[in-house]
Amino acid sequence: MSKGPRVLILSPTAYPSITGNAATTERWRQSLVKKGYTVQVSATRNLNIAGLLEHIERFKPDIVHVYHAFHSGVLLLDPRIARACDGLSIVVSLPGTDADLETATQARRDIIIKVCRSAHAIGAQSTVIIDHLKGSLSDLGSRIFYIPKAPSQPGSGIFDLRSHGGWAPGDVLFFLPAGIRPVKGNLECLRAFQKVHQANPAAKIVFSGQVLDADYGRLFEQEVSGGGLFARWIKAISPAAMRSAYEGADVVLNCSFSEGLSNVLLEAISAGRPLLASDIPSTRQLIHDNNGAAPCGLLYDPHSPDDFCRQALKLIDNEPLRRSMSQAAKNKAQTLPTPDDEVNALIRVYRTAVNSM
Repeated sequence: MSKGPRVLILSPTAYPSITGNAATTERWRQSLVKKGYTVQVSATRNLNIAGLLEHIERFKPDIVHVYHAFHSGVLLLDPRIARACDGLSIVVSLPGTDADLETATQARRDIIIKVCRSAHAIGAQSTVIIDHLKGSLSDLGSRIFYIPKAPSQPGSGIFDLRSHGGWAPGDVLFFLPAGIRPVKGNLECLRAFQKVHQANPAAKIVFSGQVLDADYGRLFEQEVSGGGLFARWIKAISPAAMRSAYEGADVVLNCSFSEGLSNVLLEAISAGRPLLASDIPSTRQLIHDNNGAAPCGLLYDPHSPDDFCRQALKLIDNEPLRRSMSQAAKNKAQTLPTPDDEVNALIRVYRTAVNSM
């Protein structure tokens, strides 16, 4: 492959939107540009066929990299887009919500499989997802590649999470940064946390994230507005200040019902924070190191509010446990992939896609 190919990355959301998808694709963009690539990231949420055709015509990519087979890749199935992409290398990256084909509706599953079959290479950033994909799409196994995921690099911004919420120094502060949508479990977390606060009034929580599902967002906004004794919602924290926000929390949460390798958990580990996360495969692998290292957090059943409460109260009532998990996170942070690891693997996948045409 000659130096400097042009890559069009299609993602549900893109920078400056403050979402995990935007964070991942912006990290890719910056790393690829440093390697001499020309990269454009285009958000597919609200992008129609005519708009995408215009992007392709104007940018003239050599490679189209689709992030999210269902939310972004469905556009490739339109005959007009297929014709425009004829002769281009197609790469598809699958997050956990794409890879979980067994729980998807038939219509969703059909779209994801069709998009994967249209790709010259398929990538995922979790070894759990890779294993799952090779089982579900066994005939495409030679096209499936692991791309290690690096945490986004910390910025220099400052955000005092505790004072912004008005919480006292003795309060135990939980932090859930995630877009407001059903798969992220924001509303379910809020309802469960009310019980945690009732059991221990020192328990407080800050949510941060933009509404990505209007109906779910309305319900969340209604209920969080009544949680003044224990909950706050900050709609946006600058990416440059996220490291500072993590460091202000006693525990970082991930309450997703389905997910690949979470940006939030990687960033929280890098900041040395203990975790409380839903017990799903990629999260379980991240928190419980297979090499015998101490866990950097606790897991809970995402379908059991009572289990959430039990695990949260363990962390609230046991400061030495939080300290030990904080140290385990700092140790684990030293072993995480770097942006160079990530981009070099990404480039290898691009080369494979080009060479397979």
